[in-house]
Amino acid sequence: MILYHGSNVSIDKPDLERSKPYKDFGRGFYLSSDEEQALRIGKLRTVMMRTGAPTLTRFSFDETLLENGEFNVRIFDDYSEEWAQFVLMNRDIYHPQPAHSFDIVYGPVADDGVTFQLRRYSAGVISLPELVKELRYSKGITFQYYFGTERALAKLIRL
Repeated sequence: MILYHGSNVSIDKPDLERSKPYKDFGRGFYLSSDEEQALRIGKLRTVMMRTGAPTLTRFSFDETLLENGEFNVRIFDDYSEEWAQFVLMNRDIYHPQPAHSFDIVYGPVADDGVTFQLRRYSAGVISLPELVKELRYSKGITFQYYFGTERALAKLIRL
């Protein structure tokens, strides 16, 4: 399969040290199988960084590695309470990081207002089912791939 990483620069070799902490699935390298979604991320990153240009970097990945037992993999097929709690754990600055030991995680992208909604849930303003509803991406369900270990990153082949 082909996976895309959108940024304001081309990525020759993913570097976990440059990855930001407290993202949906933790500190790691994120990709999408949806080229348009990755390009949107690249455009957003370019605006945020105020430098570079929206850039897609393509990688080949053998998706059988998600199921053959070689890696510790977590798959969320849809928005769910379990997914929302996983996102909350990874985005919680008070939770020890890394918050999990998965090499690869696949699951939905949280809506852009994730931080606000997680605060509302943590404060008891909304319930867990309401949190799941609020975190649904407004443009329809889109998925992301997280690579969180050097071992997993080694399976990505830059195209």
